Amino acid sequence: MGPDGIHPRVLKELVDVMEGPLLITYQRSWESGEVPDDWKLAKVIPINKKGVREDPGNYSLTLFPGKIMEKIILGVTERHLKNNAIIGRSQRGFTKGKSHLTNLMSFYDKVTHLVDEGKAVDVVFLEFSKAFDTVLTVSF
Repeated sequence: MGPDGIHPRVLKELVDVMEGPLLITYQRSWESGEVPDDWKLAKVIPINKKGVREDPGNYSLTLFPGKIMEKIILGVTERHLKNNAIIGRSQRGFTKGKSHLTNLMSFYDKVTHLVDEGKAVDVVFLEFSKAFDTVLTVSF
């Protein structure tokens, strides 16, 4: 249950009544590019739901209509990126169906191909920082 105190089951039971107003709200949100402020609120639960305990996403419950809007935006964004070839084929991180392992396999394939052709290969590995290790934590 989110900060509004409404259980998702209630919305499911009232789908015939809520469908129209929610669709209007979603459409207006989409057209304006703004999500209602209430939908950005989260109820922080200090009990781990699932997954990694250190992941803050496992501890907050946002409003159910907001979750639906997030899925709509995610779906449209993913289709746009895919249909317009905005993300290159070599992109691995944060790409569905690809991981660091597919990136490693691609790299290994290219290097072994060059070596088989008798070409010199130099490799330099750099790690500036891990993406989520530098998140600012504020204590009150």
